[in-house]
Amino acid sequence: MGSLKTIGALCALVSCNGLAAPGEVDLTHLTLQAAETLFSSHSHELAAARQAVQASAADRIAAAQLPNPSLSAGVSSLIPHTGWGPGTLRDKQVDSVVGLSQLFERGNKRALRTEAAENNLEASRNDLLDGLRQQTLALRNAFYDLLLAQERLHISEETAALMRRSVDAALLRAKKGDIAAADVARLRVDALRAENDLRQAQGDRDKARVALSYFLGVEADAERIHAETAWPNAIELPASLALDAVISSRADVLAAARRLRAAQNNWDLARAARTRDVTVGVQYEHWPGDVSNNTYGITVSVPLFLFYHFDGEIKKAHVAVLSAEEDLARIRDLAHAELLRARSDLASAQERLRRYSESLLHEAEVAAAGAEYAYRRGAVGVTDLLDARRILYATRLDAISAQADYAKALAAWQAATQTAGNP
Repeated sequence: MGSLKTIGALCALVSCNGLAAPGEVDLTHLTLQAAETLFSSHSHELAAARQAVQASAADRIAAAQLPNPSLSAGVSSLIPHTGWGPGTLRDKQVDSVVGLSQLFERGNKRALRTEAAENNLEASRNDLLDGLRQQTLALRNAFYDLLLAQERLHISEETAALMRRSVDAALLRAKKGDIAAADVARLRVDALRAENDLRQAQGDRDKARVALSYFLGVEADAERIHAETAWPNAIELPASLALDAVISSRADVLAAARRLRAAQNNWDLARAARTRDVTVGVQYEHWPGDVSNNTYGITVSVPLFLFYHFDGEIKKAHVAVLSAEEDLARIRDLAHAELLRARSDLASAQERLRRYSESLLHEAEVAAAGAEYAYRRGAVGVTDLLDARRILYATRLDAISAQADYAKALAAWQAATQTAGNP
């Protein structure tokens, strides 16, 4: 059985009582925590994983049961030309037999079958936890994509508004002869570019809303979604990580290990088929007349392995064990690679974010402010002003992209290091 933490988490997952419905969450002020609450109760993938757990639990119940006994009844000694004779049914001139038989399994078959089903059930539970891990990461990526799209839209709106004001001011100066027509044209070109960027940002925001709405089960209300969550703060990466301990505790690795144990149980079960089961029966036979004509009997039957010894089933079960061993090794290697990649990506994203937050963005803002000031006093031309604005615009977009990349890298790191006991 899994740990109490795992079982408690599964109970929370399988039963969605108390989780928020879409109407109970303000989509126009959606936080990440509220999004995760909606996701837990409306994810199609998690619903399928819950049903797989329920199916495995049903298999566990079936595997633990004893074989049902068989009841048989029949009549013989029927003589058509003399008839059945007079009297009640019990007095008819026929031989009636009632029998009861029970199969007794040998070779520990029931225990092996039950243990295999139990291991498959635990594997399904860990599949559910791993599905939660993966889908939560996908949800957070979709949420951060929307947050990024909203920030980019905000930057594009500010830039487009600035360019509109600049064009209006340039037109007034052109009428007075203070600025050349070519400079007005340059401002108009950049203003049109800003409008195109704004429309693109709006489209990206709308697509991000649709992508997030799928996880929340609110596809019809996608246009109402507005993410409101602060970007995650930078964390201190651990100097070292016990990779083997984390990998061995991950839900996907535990699920593969359980399936290996189930395959081994099934291999033992296949070999146990060579142990003969015994069927024991008792019967009561009645012939009308004196009570001494009633007889009782006992039967015992066993199969005779004269032509086949279950070699095919045993071979197939052995191949399944080898396949499960290879699958466990593959999943452990993938988990190891995921951990290393997530750590590297997080460190890289953290360094990139630090450069933008500590120097690049500030320098671009200072340069743009200086160009605006110099342009208003005629110290620089339109070309220098537009260059400074473009650099600031691109730097702001890159800075917010760096923030989103860090948020996603952090989510990936948290998912990679998540264990089954702490879902």
